[in-house]
Amino acid sequence: MKKHLKIAACLFRLNLASALEYRSSFLTQAFGMALSNSSFIFFWWIAFQQLGGYIAGYSFQDVLFIWATTSSAFGLANVLFANAANVTKLIVSGELDAYLLQPCNVLVNVLCARTSLSAYGDLAYGFILMGLAYHDTAAAWLWFFVGVLLGSLLFSAVTLTAHTLSFYWGDASMIGQLTTEFVINFSIYPDKIYGPAVRALMYSLLPIGLAIHVPLRLFRAFSPLTALAALGASLLYCVLAGVFFSRGLRRYESGNIMATRL
Repeated sequence: MKKHLKIAACLFRLNLASALEYRSSFLTQAFGMALSNSSFIFFWWIAFQQLGGYIAGYSFQDVLFIWATTSSAFGLANVLFANAANVTKLIVSGELDAYLLQPCNVLVNVLCARTSLSAYGDLAYGFILMGLAYHDTAAAWLWFFVGVLLGSLLFSAVTLTAHTLSFYWGDASMIGQLTTEFVINFSIYPDKIYGPAVRALMYSLLPIGLAIHVPLRLFRAFSPLTALAALGASLLYCVLAGVFFSRGLRRYESGNIMATRL
């Protein structure tokens, strides 16, 4: 584990250094993403003004919490593990060969190999929202941090699971893209607006609700049992996603690409 953390930290430093090499592009993409997110919050504010201050039991401040948590969790996932969304391309093109040549864990190497410039804007935006909505509420910040950490792991695990299907079915890029869109949409809206079947999906097959909506509930009314269940289920899902990838890797057929990564 210590070795893997060192590898991940090293790859993060290299990715950050690469991003900062083109600072104008880095800052433009980060700022652009934060600005795009802000426009959605404006429309939410208008909706709450028109509907009397509550939607499906959520206040505007509650929505700011789930938006902040979703934004920073998604941002952190793509700062650290952006290559999860690239797994299908690596499998189909045979570029995964380059990762197999290196003497370290393949999954860690693959996930941490790339970062997203715009994701830094998502990450910062969540903190800005929390500062505006809960600047003096320590408990809200505590559950925000919990949600961001769990959410980043679950976003990455769900994306990885969807793209790992490429080992079995061929090109699963469309499934991966749709899965990412579904997970984001489940995250940024109050969960009570969905029917029972969709809510069950949000807490099982695509369990992002555990990291976004559960922390809000725990902030409102803390329950040790709920907290432990959400934490345990989130970590279990991440472990199963890793196992699923490892099993799929056994089915991988080399692309015979004569290249390696430094």
